[in-house]
Amino acid sequence: MRVLVTGASGFVGSHAVPGLLADGHEPLLLVRDPEKTRTVLAALGVKEPVALHRADIRDAPAVRDGLEGCDAVIHAAAEIGVVGRADDLDGTNVTGAKNVLGQAVELGLDPVVHVSSIGVFVPPSGPVITTESPLSTPRNEYGRSKISAERYARRLQEQGMPITIVYPSGVAGPCQPSLDALMEGLRAGLEQGWPITAGGVNIVDVRDLAVVLARCLEPGRGPRRFMLGGHYLTWARLADVCDEVTGNRCRRFRIHRSVLRGAAAVGDAMKLIKEIDYPLTRDAVEMMVTMVRTYDTPTLEALGVGLRPVHETVADALCWLAQEGHLDAGRVGRLAGSVAR
Repeated sequence: MRVLVTGASGFVGSHAVPGLLADGHEPLLLVRDPEKTRTVLAALGVKEPVALHRADIRDAPAVRDGLEGCDAVIHAAAEIGVVGRADDLDGTNVTGAKNVLGQAVELGLDPVVHVSSIGVFVPPSGPVITTESPLSTPRNEYGRSKISAERYARRLQEQGMPITIVYPSGVAGPCQPSLDALMEGLRAGLEQGWPITAGGVNIVDVRDLAVVLARCLEPGRGPRRFMLGGHYLTWARLADVCDEVTGNRCRRFRIHRSVLRGAAAVGDAMKLIKEIDYPLTRDAVEMMVTMVRTYDTPTLEALGVGLRPVHETVADALCWLAQEGHLDAGRVGRLAGSVAR
Protein backbone atom coordinates (compact mmCIF):
# COMPACT_ATOMS: atom_id res chain seq x y z
CA MET A 1 0.00 0.00 0.00
CA ARG A 2 1.06 3.59 -0.56
CA VAL A 3 0.84 5.08 2.93
CA LEU A 4 1.05 8.75 3.84
CA VAL A 5 2.82 9.23 7.18
CA THR A 6 2.61 12.49 9.11
CA GLY A 7 5.07 13.30 11.86
CA ALA A 8 7.83 11.29 10.19
CA SER A 9 10.57 13.43 11.74
CA GLY A 10 9.14 12.71 15.20
CA PHE A 11 9.60 9.74 17.51
CA VAL A 12 6.60 7.60 16.58
CA GLY A 13 6.33 8.59 12.93
CA SER A 14 9.99 7.99 12.19
CA HIS A 15 9.97 4.52 13.74
CA ALA A 16 6.89 3.65 11.71
CA VAL A 17 8.82 4.11 8.46
CA PRO A 18 11.23 1.12 8.68
CA GLY A 19 8.31 -1.01 9.83
CA LEU A 20 6.28 -0.04 6.79
CA LEU A 21 9.21 -0.71 4.47
CA ALA A 22 9.80 -4.11 6.06
CA ASP A 23 6.16 -5.03 5.42
CA GLY A 24 6.41 -4.03 1.76
CA HIS A 25 4.49 -0.77 1.97
CA GLU A 26 5.45 2.38 0.09
CA PRO A 27 5.57 5.30 2.55
CA LEU A 28 5.11 8.90 1.50
CA LEU A 29 6.22 11.22 4.29
CA LEU A 30 4.44 14.53 4.85
CA VAL A 31 7.09 16.73 6.46
CA ARG A 32 7.95 20.38 7.04
CA ASP A 33 11.73 19.90 7.10
CA PRO A 34 13.01 17.31 4.59
CA GLU A 35 16.63 17.52 5.76
CA LYS A 36 15.69 16.92 9.38
CA THR A 37 13.56 13.96 8.32
CA ARG A 38 16.41 12.40 6.33
CA THR A 39 18.74 12.80 9.31
CA VAL A 40 16.25 11.21 11.69
CA LEU A 41 15.61 8.27 9.35
CA ALA A 42 19.33 7.72 8.77
CA ALA A 43 19.76 7.24 12.53
CA LEU A 44 17.21 4.42 12.26
CA GLY A 45 19.12 2.77 9.43
CA VAL A 46 16.72 3.79 6.66
CA LYS A 47 19.14 4.03 3.75
CA GLU A 48 16.86 3.60 0.77
CA PRO A 49 15.30 6.81 -0.56
CA VAL A 50 11.81 7.46 0.80
CA ALA A 51 9.42 9.82 -0.98
CA LEU A 52 8.80 13.11 0.83
CA HIS A 53 5.93 15.57 0.45
CA ARG A 54 6.81 18.95 1.92
CA ALA A 55 3.79 20.44 3.66
CA ASP A 56 2.46 21.76 6.95
CA ILE A 57 -0.49 19.75 8.28
CA ARG A 58 -2.23 23.04 9.09
CA ASP A 59 -2.35 23.74 5.34
CA ALA A 60 -5.39 21.83 4.07
CA PRO A 61 -4.67 22.08 0.30
CA ALA A 62 -1.07 20.96 0.81
CA VAL A 63 -2.22 18.02 2.93
CA ARG A 64 -4.75 17.03 0.29
CA ASP A 65 -2.05 17.05 -2.38
CA GLY A 66 -0.12 14.52 -0.29
CA LEU A 67 -3.14 12.33 0.37
CA GLU A 68 -4.11 12.07 -3.28
CA GLY A 69 -2.78 8.88 -4.76
CA CYS A 70 -2.30 7.20 -1.39
CA ASP A 71 -4.19 4.13 -0.18
CA ALA A 72 -3.93 4.71 3.59
CA VAL A 73 -2.54 7.15 6.14
CA ILE A 74 -0.84 7.01 9.54
CA HIS A 75 -1.38 10.32 11.30
CA ALA A 76 1.35 10.54 13.95
CA ALA A 77 2.07 14.27 13.93
CA ALA A 78 1.29 16.06 17.20
CA GLU A 79 2.50 18.81 19.46
CA ILE A 80 3.34 17.62 22.97
CA GLY A 81 2.72 20.09 25.76
CA VAL A 82 2.98 18.17 29.03
CA VAL A 83 6.47 19.10 30.24
CA GLY A 84 6.97 22.31 28.31
CA ARG A 85 5.42 24.85 26.01
CA ALA A 86 4.40 23.81 22.52
CA ASP A 87 4.32 26.03 19.47
CA ASP A 88 0.74 25.62 18.25
CA LEU A 89 -1.32 22.99 20.05
CA ASP A 90 -4.67 23.73 18.42
CA GLY A 91 -3.16 24.27 14.97
CA THR A 92 -1.29 20.98 14.95
CA ASN A 93 -3.41 18.74 17.15
CA VAL A 94 -6.88 19.91 16.11
CA THR A 95 -6.71 21.64 12.72
CA GLY A 96 -4.01 19.23 11.57
CA ALA A 97 -6.09 16.21 12.56
CA LYS A 98 -9.11 17.54 10.72
CA ASN A 99 -7.07 18.25 7.62
CA VAL A 100 -5.55 14.78 7.58
CA LEU A 101 -8.39 12.56 8.81
CA GLY A 102 -11.27 14.46 7.21
CA GLN A 103 -9.71 14.75 3.79
CA ALA A 104 -8.43 11.17 3.89
CA VAL A 105 -11.93 9.77 4.28
CA GLU A 106 -13.23 12.16 1.60
CA LEU A 107 -10.65 10.71 -0.77
CA GLY A 108 -11.55 7.13 0.15
CA LEU A 109 -8.35 6.09 1.95
CA ASP A 110 -8.72 2.92 4.02
CA PRO A 111 -7.62 2.61 6.73
CA VAL A 112 -7.01 6.04 8.24
CA VAL A 113 -4.90 5.46 11.36
CA HIS A 114 -4.95 8.17 14.02
CA VAL A 115 -2.31 8.01 16.76
CA SER A 116 -4.08 9.35 19.85
CA SER A 117 -2.91 8.95 23.47
CA ILE A 118 -4.08 7.34 26.70
CA GLY A 119 -3.90 10.90 27.96
CA VAL A 120 -7.42 11.43 26.63
CA PHE A 121 -8.62 9.14 29.45
CA VAL A 122 -6.59 10.80 32.24
CA PRO A 123 -7.49 11.30 35.01
CA PRO A 124 -9.06 7.86 34.67
CA SER A 125 -12.53 7.02 35.89
CA GLY A 126 -11.67 3.52 37.11
CA PRO A 127 -8.84 1.14 38.00
CA VAL A 128 -8.18 0.13 34.38
CA ILE A 129 -8.21 2.17 31.16
CA THR A 130 -9.89 0.57 28.16
CA THR A 131 -10.93 1.85 24.74
CA GLU A 132 -14.43 2.25 26.17
CA SER A 133 -13.39 4.36 29.15
CA PRO A 134 -14.98 7.82 29.31
CA LEU A 135 -12.96 10.69 27.94
CA SER A 136 -11.50 13.07 30.49
CA THR A 137 -12.07 16.77 31.02
CA PRO A 138 -8.48 18.05 31.02
CA ARG A 139 -7.39 21.21 32.78
CA ASN A 140 -4.60 22.13 30.35
CA GLU A 141 -4.44 23.31 26.76
CA TYR A 142 -2.58 20.23 25.56
CA GLY A 143 -5.18 17.89 26.99
CA ARG A 144 -8.03 19.92 25.54
CA SER A 145 -6.43 19.86 22.09
CA LYS A 146 -6.05 16.07 22.21
CA ILE A 147 -9.65 15.65 23.34
CA SER A 148 -10.87 17.86 20.47
CA ALA A 149 -8.97 15.75 17.95
CA GLU A 150 -10.24 12.57 19.61
CA ARG A 151 -13.87 13.69 19.43
CA TYR A 152 -13.45 14.58 15.76
CA ALA A 153 -11.99 11.14 14.98
CA ARG A 154 -14.84 9.46 16.86
CA ARG A 155 -17.45 11.45 14.97
CA LEU A 156 -15.98 10.08 11.75
CA GLN A 157 -16.11 6.58 13.24
CA GLU A 158 -19.78 7.07 14.13
CA GLN A 159 -20.40 7.83 10.46
CA GLY A 160 -18.88 4.46 9.58
CA MET A 161 -15.60 5.86 8.27
CA PRO A 162 -12.58 3.50 8.37
CA ILE A 163 -10.83 5.38 11.17
CA THR A 164 -8.51 3.30 13.37
CA ILE A 165 -7.54 5.01 16.63
CA VAL A 166 -4.48 3.79 18.53
CA TYR A 167 -3.92 4.84 22.16
CA PRO A 168 -0.24 4.57 23.13
CA SER A 169 1.00 5.41 26.61
CA GLY A 170 4.41 6.80 27.52
CA VAL A 171 6.58 5.88 24.56
CA ALA A 172 10.23 5.04 25.21
CA GLY A 173 13.19 3.61 23.36
CA PRO A 174 16.17 4.74 21.31
CA CYS A 175 16.42 7.52 18.73
CA GLN A 176 14.01 10.19 19.93
CA PRO A 177 14.51 13.39 17.91
CA SER A 178 13.22 15.65 20.72
CA LEU A 179 12.92 14.40 24.29
CA ASP A 180 9.35 14.22 25.56
CA ALA A 181 7.81 13.60 28.97
CA LEU A 182 8.82 9.99 29.60
CA MET A 183 12.34 10.19 28.19
CA GLU A 184 12.90 13.47 30.07
CA GLY A 185 11.61 11.70 33.15
CA LEU A 186 14.06 8.81 32.76
CA ARG A 187 16.93 11.25 32.51
CA ALA A 188 15.75 13.26 35.51
CA GLY A 189 15.13 10.10 37.53
CA LEU A 190 18.71 8.93 37.13
CA GLU A 191 20.22 12.37 37.62
CA GLN A 192 18.05 13.85 40.35
CA GLY A 193 16.14 10.93 41.84
CA TRP A 194 12.72 9.33 41.62
CA PRO A 195 9.70 10.76 43.44
CA ILE A 196 7.98 7.79 45.06
CA THR A 197 4.35 8.78 45.08
CA ALA A 198 0.88 7.62 44.07
CA GLY A 199 0.05 6.41 40.59
CA GLY A 200 2.59 5.09 38.13
CA VAL A 201 3.47 4.99 34.46
CA ASN A 202 2.60 2.89 31.44
CA ILE A 203 5.57 2.28 29.15
CA VAL A 204 5.39 1.04 25.57
CA ASP A 205 8.42 0.55 23.37
CA VAL A 206 8.41 2.77 20.29
CA ARG A 207 9.43 -0.24 18.19
CA ASP A 208 6.44 -2.24 19.41
CA LEU A 209 4.17 0.71 18.66
CA ALA A 210 5.60 0.85 15.13
CA VAL A 211 4.68 -2.81 14.62
CA VAL A 212 1.13 -2.14 15.82
CA LEU A 213 0.72 0.77 13.42
CA ALA A 214 1.91 -1.34 10.49
CA ARG A 215 -0.48 -4.16 11.49
CA CYS A 216 -3.36 -1.68 11.47
CA LEU A 217 -2.99 -1.27 7.71
CA GLU A 218 -5.72 -3.72 6.80
CA PRO A 219 -8.45 -2.25 4.58
CA GLY A 220 -12.10 -3.12 4.84
CA ARG A 221 -12.22 -3.45 8.64
CA GLY A 222 -14.18 -0.26 9.34
CA PRO A 223 -13.83 1.79 12.55
CA ARG A 224 -11.52 0.27 15.16
CA ARG A 225 -9.83 1.30 18.42
CA PHE A 226 -6.68 -0.21 19.90
CA MET A 227 -5.29 0.36 23.39
CA LEU A 228 -1.51 0.05 23.75
CA GLY A 229 -0.46 1.08 27.23
CA GLY A 230 2.26 -1.53 27.50
CA HIS A 231 3.80 -2.26 30.90
CA TYR A 232 2.38 -0.55 34.00
CA LEU A 233 4.93 0.26 36.71
CA THR A 234 4.55 2.07 39.99
CA TRP A 235 7.17 4.78 40.49
CA ALA A 236 9.00 2.59 42.99
CA ARG A 237 9.05 -0.27 40.50
CA LEU A 238 10.35 1.98 37.70
CA ALA A 239 13.20 3.06 39.98
CA ASP A 240 13.90 -0.61 40.68
CA VAL A 241 13.98 -1.42 36.95
CA CYS A 242 16.49 1.38 36.37
CA ASP A 243 18.61 -0.03 39.21
CA GLU A 244 18.39 -3.53 37.76
CA VAL A 245 19.51 -2.57 34.26
CA THR A 246 22.28 -0.16 35.32
CA GLY A 247 23.57 -1.87 38.44
CA ASN A 248 23.48 1.52 40.16
CA ARG A 249 21.20 2.66 42.96
CA CYS A 250 18.96 5.58 42.01
CA ARG A 251 18.10 8.14 44.64
CA ARG A 252 14.49 7.97 45.84
CA PHE A 253 12.38 10.39 47.85
CA ARG A 254 8.90 9.72 49.13
CA ILE A 255 6.44 12.52 48.57
CA HIS A 256 2.67 12.78 48.93
CA ARG A 257 0.73 13.55 45.77
CA SER A 258 -0.61 16.83 47.18
CA VAL A 259 2.90 18.02 48.03
CA LEU A 260 4.11 17.01 44.58
CA ARG A 261 1.28 18.93 42.94
CA GLY A 262 2.16 22.00 44.98
CA ALA A 263 5.87 21.74 44.18
CA ALA A 264 5.10 21.39 40.49
CA ALA A 265 2.88 24.47 40.55
CA VAL A 266 5.69 26.44 42.19
CA GLY A 267 8.10 25.09 39.59
CA ASP A 268 5.80 26.19 36.77
CA ALA A 269 5.78 29.71 38.20
CA MET A 270 9.57 29.74 38.53
CA LYS A 271 10.01 28.57 34.94
CA LEU A 272 8.30 31.75 33.83
CA ILE A 273 11.26 33.65 35.30
CA LYS A 274 14.23 31.36 34.66
CA GLU A 275 14.96 28.07 32.92
CA ILE A 276 14.84 25.02 35.17
CA ASP A 277 16.04 21.69 33.79
CA TYR A 278 13.49 19.38 35.38
CA PRO A 279 10.38 17.98 33.64
CA LEU A 280 8.13 18.37 36.69
CA THR A 281 5.10 20.40 35.70
CA ARG A 282 1.62 20.53 37.18
CA ASP A 283 0.25 18.78 34.11
CA ALA A 284 2.89 16.06 34.22
CA VAL A 285 2.25 15.48 37.93
CA GLU A 286 -1.47 15.06 37.33
CA MET A 287 -0.75 12.20 34.95
CA MET A 288 1.90 10.75 37.28
CA VAL A 289 -0.27 10.47 40.38
CA THR A 290 -3.51 9.31 38.74
CA MET A 291 -2.29 6.85 36.10
CA VAL A 292 -3.57 3.27 36.20
CA ARG A 293 -2.91 0.23 34.06
CA THR A 294 -4.44 -0.29 30.62
CA TYR A 295 -6.23 -3.29 29.11
CA ASP A 296 -4.19 -4.20 26.01
CA THR A 297 -5.16 -7.85 25.53
CA PRO A 298 -7.73 -7.24 22.74
CA THR A 299 -5.14 -5.21 20.79
CA LEU A 300 -2.35 -7.75 21.15
CA GLU A 301 -4.62 -10.65 20.20
CA ALA A 302 -6.31 -8.91 17.26
CA LEU A 303 -3.02 -7.75 15.72
CA GLY A 304 -0.86 -10.71 16.74
CA VAL A 305 1.65 -8.50 18.53
CA GLY A 306 3.84 -9.22 21.55
CA LEU A 307 5.53 -6.65 23.76
CA ARG A 308 9.24 -6.77 24.48
CA PRO A 309 10.28 -6.82 28.16
CA VAL A 310 10.23 -3.44 29.86
CA HIS A 311 13.82 -3.97 31.02
CA GLU A 312 14.91 -4.06 27.38
CA THR A 313 13.05 -0.86 26.58
CA VAL A 314 14.44 1.01 29.59
CA ALA A 315 17.98 -0.24 28.97
CA ASP A 316 17.92 0.76 25.30
CA ALA A 317 16.43 4.15 26.17
CA LEU A 318 19.10 4.85 28.79
CA CYS A 319 21.91 3.72 26.48
CA TRP A 320 20.66 6.06 23.78
CA LEU A 321 20.30 8.98 26.21
CA ALA A 322 23.93 8.49 27.25
CA GLN A 323 25.11 8.02 23.68
CA GLU A 324 23.53 11.30 22.62
CA GLY A 325 24.91 13.20 25.59
CA HIS A 326 21.55 13.69 27.32
CA LEU A 327 22.77 11.64 30.27
CA ASP A 328 26.26 11.18 31.71
CA ALA A 329 27.59 7.72 30.91
CA GLY A 330 28.39 7.17 34.57
CA ARG A 331 24.69 7.27 35.35
CA VAL A 332 23.97 4.18 33.24
CA GLY A 333 26.43 1.99 35.15
CA ARG A 334 27.11 -1.33 33.49
CA LEU A 335 25.22 -0.22 30.39
CA ALA A 336 28.05 2.21 29.64
CA GLY A 337 29.92 -0.52 27.79
CA SER A 338 27.05 -0.68 25.30
CA VAL A 339 27.05 3.04 24.62
CA ALA A 340 28.34 3.66 21.10
CA ARG A 341 31.09 6.20 20.80
